[in-house]
Amino acid sequence: MVAIPFFLMIFSILELGIVFVLDSVLETATIDAGRLVRTGQAQTQSFDKARFKTELCSRMMLFESDCTNRATIDVRVIAQFAVRDLEDPITNNALDNNKTVYDSGVGGDLVLVRVWYAHPLVTPFLTQSVSRIGTGKVLLSAATAFRNEPF
Repeated sequence: MVAIPFFLMIFSILELGIVFVLDSVLETATIDAGRLVRTGQAQTQSFDKARFKTELCSRMMLFESDCTNRATIDVRVIAQFAVRDLEDPITNNALDNNKTVYDSGVGGDLVLVRVWYAHPLVTPFLTQSVSRIGTGKVLLSAATAFRNEPF
């Protein structure tokens, strides 16, 4: 009688641990891929949204297998660091790729890189409490803002 709730709780703790590790990996990959934009490497190699996503996913280590389907990126030039009017790409509990752009700017521009990653969950307790994009998924996000180096 106690075994089923006990094992559900153990699996929930393990799955939550995986989500935390994935969040850390996503944050690091976003910063590393954003460095390509900041240093001008993305501009000189003519990156587009798909190429930037490929570079991001190559830095996701163990989680890169389905990263291209789960990740949504938004790279844009911003006027100042305190931007309050950015549109949320979530529409009707789903990520809307049409609300994202890829504009890496030129040397000296302020650039904001945002990444969302939809990770499927298995444990019923977690799917009900952390989902923002439909049942059974957790939406992780990472962002970095910087001024492009002169290149």
